[in-house]
Amino acid sequence: MKIALKKLALVIASAAFVFAAGCKKKPARPDPSATVLGPTTGGTVTPETLSPQADQSAAGLTQRDPNVIETDDMIKGLLQPVYFDFDKSNIKESERAKIQAAKDYLAKNPQHRILFEGHCDWRGTDEYNLALGDRRSSAAKKYLLSLGVAADKVESNSKGSLEATKNGDDATMAKDRRAEIIILKK
Repeated sequence: MKIALKKLALVIASAAFVFAAGCKKKPARPDPSATVLGPTTGGTVTPETLSPQADQSAAGLTQRDPNVIETDDMIKGLLQPVYFDFDKSNIKESERAKIQAAKDYLAKNPQHRILFEGHCDWRGTDEYNLALGDRRSSAAKKYLLSLGVAADKVESNSKGSLEATKNGDDATMAKDRRAEIIILKK
């Protein structure tokens, strides 16, 4: 029994030593006036507390449209899509200005190209919608070429109804019937 008590006393003494060695005193916090930032008053940041220089540097920045998607290869959403009537592929008079905008963009950025991507609503078979999307993108391409853009600057393809909203309402289906204008950088 004496041996067990000695072992227990040894374990308790060891634990107390380890505990005492592990608990060091916390360092004192420095005086705020001795820090790099100096004293602070606390509170919140308000526009009045910002320096005028910060406002001037941000003044030259412009907000980017959140619907524009840009990668190393393309820009999507910068130019407005061309919309079509149900089961039609002719360019409406009201949509021609959008293709004119593509021509104007190419005039300012001759290193880029344009891709027309034809889309359809969910109605119709996959094969029919792919063909209709092709007719829509080809019609937009043909119109852009008629404006004097070189043929090597314009491409077209069809997505058919791949990205269409299934069983969508009339407004949603109207947005699905389009030719996206995608800017190709390379």
